[in-house]
Amino acid sequence: MNNYPRIVIGGLSGDSGKTMITCGLLECLRASGVNVAAFKKGPDYIDAAWLSLSSGKLTRNLDTYLMGTQKVKGSFLRNASAEGINIIEGNRGLFDGVDSQGTHSTAELAKLLQAPVIIVLNVSKMTRTAAALVFGCKFLDSELNILGVILNRVAGKRHIEIAKESIEGETGIPVLGTIPKLPAKFILPERHLGLITPAEFEKRSSFLKDMRCIIKDNVDIPKIKEIAFNAPSISYDPVEAEAEPGTGTTNKFTGEAPGRVKIGFFRDKSFSFYYPENLEALEMAGAELIPVSSTEHFEPDDIDAFYIGGGFPELNLPGLSSNKEMTTTIKRLAEGGLPIYAECGGLIYLAEEIIYKGKKYSLSGVLPVSINLHNKPQGHGYCEMTVDRENPFYNTGTKIKGHEFHYSKIFKHDPDIKSCLSVSRGYGCYDGRDGLSYKNVFASYVHIHALATPEWAGGMIRCAQNYKEAKTTSLAGTN
Repeated sequence: MNNYPRIVIGGLSGDSGKTMITCGLLECLRASGVNVAAFKKGPDYIDAAWLSLSSGKLTRNLDTYLMGTQKVKGSFLRNASAEGINIIEGNRGLFDGVDSQGTHSTAELAKLLQAPVIIVLNVSKMTRTAAALVFGCKFLDSELNILGVILNRVAGKRHIEIAKESIEGETGIPVLGTIPKLPAKFILPERHLGLITPAEFEKRSSFLKDMRCIIKDNVDIPKIKEIAFNAPSISYDPVEAEAEPGTGTTNKFTGEAPGRVKIGFFRDKSFSFYYPENLEALEMAGAELIPVSSTEHFEPDDIDAFYIGGGFPELNLPGLSSNKEMTTTIKRLAEGGLPIYAECGGLIYLAEEIIYKGKKYSLSGVLPVSINLHNKPQGHGYCEMTVDRENPFYNTGTKIKGHEFHYSKIFKHDPDIKSCLSVSRGYGCYDGRDGLSYKNVFASYVHIHALATPEWAGGMIRCAQNYKEAKTTSLAGTN
């Protein structure tokens, strides 16, 4: 049994201020010498990136819908600080899950990890009503251990006094902090998928410094520490905490010891959506990862496979489109059989063209599809798919759970293009299909997580090995 001091930061809705306050707490605790680790509930890249920056460590996503409870608990145990403080930021409202019972909600995650909860409550234009909201949270689920409230967007001293007295008097739950309404310079800019990424925000360092000061001045940090350190001990089960499939020295997909392969992947402002576990699974299954910029020169000679994650390619379409050397190289490699796995933004890059704000941009043209970027979501949420046709990366019959975050949509495609995923939940590419496949290319709107889809890393390694062997044989035949 280990303590793993921990708290869950929950809210009553999205945009309650959870990420801002969690970042400030992490910064404040680090500045006081506390070893911290951060986690994000649910599928998310952007909030997790901010938490990584604030904690100084990679943030891990904990998603019981995708991974199941055992893998979520195992991921927490492997990455949490046994003696420091672990902060898990929730998503959406505290009880919001996939159904009316709140299945897979932040509350359910908190109970799984036996973690005390601190609620961030936006009290703009309310006083005693805030007590009713906290009261409802307390009694909706008596098993949930709510030990504090942080009020956000308070208007002044009187506002604080009435709201605080109401909440503590009616619920017995202490108010641990009051964050004032902040000027615009203290608010992180947003776009359609939420906050902008840290890489895009030039003032990120000064913003986090400001948040550290705001939290220090307005939140009872000693009480937060006390709550975290008094969390009940959590059992450390070696089976739960062991490395996941695809992360050992043996290729779990083939059962054979892998040869070293090189896998390139776009990593820049346009393509930044990669779960740490995905990259780690590739490395630990036998890959050397080579980061590549989508807007710079690329020497592909030693690459055995390529991975293009999601992100915001629409923010740099002129740069992506004008780098003809890269788009031509990617198309040439694809035609030559290079294994390429692309998710969402990666699918966009492999298309022939995209229309954004009325302007058309040509892309790599690997896939015979045309894409339009809309102002409203075209796919947003969890998805489930079944591999029902042959493809380079997955065995037929494989079940895939993932998530979609895309405002783009394929509006034109070659009718002969092969798709290998049948969509049972979600939107996919079109007509209940996803997983466009051409030669050794696989492109999908689905974001997968290596812990939820362990077959993925093995498939990547297998494809890379096959390509490397074929390339070596071809070179030997020419000598």
